[in-house]
Amino acid sequence: MTNEWQEFRDYTEKPQYISVKKSDKTYMGRFTFDMIKDFLGFNRIFTILARGFLFHDKDGSVLPGDPYDRIDYTYRALCAWSSVPDRRVDPDAKVDFRELSDEFPELVDAKGNGWYIRHMKNLFAFCNEHFELLTKPVQKIFDAVEKGYAKQWKERVGHYTVPIFARNTKGAWGTRFDDVIAEALEAGPLRAEEYVLPKKIKKKLDAIEMLDKYRPKAEDLTAFYYANKHKDLDWVILPIANFNAYYRSTTFEKNYLPALPKNVFIRETLDGLCRFKVVL
Repeated sequence: MTNEWQEFRDYTEKPQYISVKKSDKTYMGRFTFDMIKDFLGFNRIFTILARGFLFHDKDGSVLPGDPYDRIDYTYRALCAWSSVPDRRVDPDAKVDFRELSDEFPELVDAKGNGWYIRHMKNLFAFCNEHFELLTKPVQKIFDAVEKGYAKQWKERVGHYTVPIFARNTKGAWGTRFDDVIAEALEAGPLRAEEYVLPKKIKKKLDAIEMLDKYRPKAEDLTAFYYANKHKDLDWVILPIANFNAYYRSTTFEKNYLPALPKNVFIRETLDGLCRFKVVL
């Protein structure tokens, strides 16, 4: 979770639709079905994408010049990634960006299928062909999600692309590309390698009593905290849905996170956002 350039690549390169055993969820990419069903974690996805297009060349190197000059380019890239075929022509809620296929051939095709909806179609096809790989709870979610998903995604994309000051903008629409780009500009370039815990912090963490099976997750969470902590702030936003997707399982949220020492990993939920701090 701390190698942000790899995360960007996971959202822009073609996933591998394979599974060597039931526990292998490589075919999901960096998503879970809970995330797909409820459209969770997309603010982080879009922010990672925006930072990648604002600050980086295709090989990951940091681009020279002013990132503000690449705002329009980044906005188009987000539209291409999100594009979904639509026969309607609605200037107030445009969702089909096939005209961007020449500029971003890896993000949208000539029929308007953006990276995300292509991934969903391929994912659904793989799951239908290998339905036995899904657990019973996931089978139920899959059955509920598959039908009509493109229509639901159209509605979401229509919200994402609405300008901040448009008349029909609603406060409930918490994620817009304009907001995402502003956040990305403030966050700066992507981290291109995993954050390594300082020996002093690692030693303190090792001294905390917990079952061995929880230690890898505790280390990942601690690394994420220190990698993202501002000098003048103790709290860091915890993107739980994206952590689940990183492990390709909701067991992080349901089993591991609640079992970590609560006096060390302190969490609060404010306005629907989870934040946490590590006290060592």
